Amino acid sequence: MTLREPEIVELQTPSGPMRTSVLRPASPGRYPGLLFHSEIFQITGPIHRTAAFLAGHGFVVALPEIYHEFLPAGTVLNYDQSGSDIGNRLKVEKPIEAYDADNRAVLDFLKQHEACSGKLGSFGPCIGGHLTYRAALQPDVSAAACFYPTDLHKRSLGLGMNDDSLARAREICGELMLVFGRQDPHVPAEGRSMIYQALTSAGVNFTWHEVNAAHAFLRDEGLRFDSELFHQLLGMTVNFFRRALGNF
Repeated sequence: MTLREPEIVELQTPSGPMRTSVLRPASPGRYPGLLFHSEIFQITGPIHRTAAFLAGHGFVVALPEIYHEFLPAGTVLNYDQSGSDIGNRLKVEKPIEAYDADNRAVLDFLKQHEACSGKLGSFGPCIGGHLTYRAALQPDVSAAACFYPTDLHKRSLGLGMNDDSLARAREICGELMLVFGRQDPHVPAEGRSMIYQALTSAGVNFTWHEVNAAHAFLRDEGLRFDSELFHQLLGMTVNFFRRALGNF
């Protein structure tokens, strides 16, 4: 499917306006909505291209700026040490309640969007994988695809570095798809085991995928990018969302 020109909207949240990009098919119709969470670098080229890939398969995709309280609208952090330092600092300065409020604002926006069917899912890599998991705590999120979610096993997202994400696993009503790289130092084997056991004990409906890849293997810039896994796993993601959210 071809896409319309991206729509830029400003959503109101308790912590201030949040710039959000919306991508959707050019063909008229109503499509499932996806809340797409970025990495710590916000809406970079790779993030936008991945969102366009998903939108082009029949979804209304909303991309919020996760650090809207701290950075001017439109800010994109560089994939370098400076950008990493800023992103990692801000992720633990923002209260976990603010992340949740942001999720709610985007989901409510998608539900009322003229092109959205009302069925909702979420997607994200890295910190976005963790935020996608937290979006799944919302009762109207039917499917969430979490790619190498950071800090989930350490319970260290947000101000105070003491999140309750895994502890609230029983609140997840929809289905999860989790993807990890075995060579990812940010989510090592013991961390993956902790996540798996928590979800299993809570009775969460989930699928689990581990591949031989490093952290950020979806990012189509840099030496860690694995184009074969990108093709394979995003195809699986599209199939997952189509099954869980219904055909368009």
